[in-house]
Amino acid sequence: MTTADSPNRADGWTAAVRQRLGLGRLLPLGEPADGSWIAERAAAAVLRDAVAGSGAVLGPLRIAPADPDNAPEPVVPGPPSALPPGPLRIEAAFAATARRPLPATADALRAVLLAAAERLGLVVDEVDLRVTELLDEEPERAAPEPAEARAAEADGAAGTAAAGVPGVVCLTRALGSPVHSGPGYVRVELATAGDHRALDVARAVREAVSGAVEGRPAVAVLVTAVVDPDRG
Repeated sequence: MTTADSPNRADGWTAAVRQRLGLGRLLPLGEPADGSWIAERAAAAVLRDAVAGSGAVLGPLRIAPADPDNAPEPVVPGPPSALPPGPLRIEAAFAATARRPLPATADALRAVLLAAAERLGLVVDEVDLRVTELLDEEPERAAPEPAEARAAEADGAAGTAAAGVPGVVCLTRALGSPVHSGPGYVRVELATAGDHRALDVARAVREAVSGAVEGRPAVAVLVTAVVDPDRG
């Protein structure tokens, strides 16, 4: 049945789908017991920012399970279509000048990516890099685009507890609601500050929410954005 507000509902549904797809894969943070995930878009932005000024330019970047056939089960239900916990693999193309040996450039780039992943709390076992272009000149450092966080109200005991954890910039609603409850568990969606390790913030949120909600449910956390406080 068609109603007067059907176009508006359709537009809202389309926007929600686009928002969800824009997150990319939902990557596990930390170990299986950590019950936390981060949007690939958020993780990739941090990795690209770390590479800026290194003399190399990252092209397509993909983060995926290193061994998907042997991934363990999470301790709490994750977000819809989230990747299972387990070590990750970074695959990226890059362009650089030939002013120093390309293997040395690749080694330096690999070290930068691994360090940035560790600062987030991603467990990365492999970094596979390939050169796709030789540059005539060293690239200028481009200013990264500021991360966007679709802020949501901190409602209820779970939302209020999560919002009060240091390092939480705001709750978000990329998947429809900042707090989702199921039998025996709660999932919280949020943005973290760039000067805090995302995994450490997620762990603190899990503890705070579990203590604030009756019955101490298992808690899952989804980080949808990492916001640099110096860029607002």
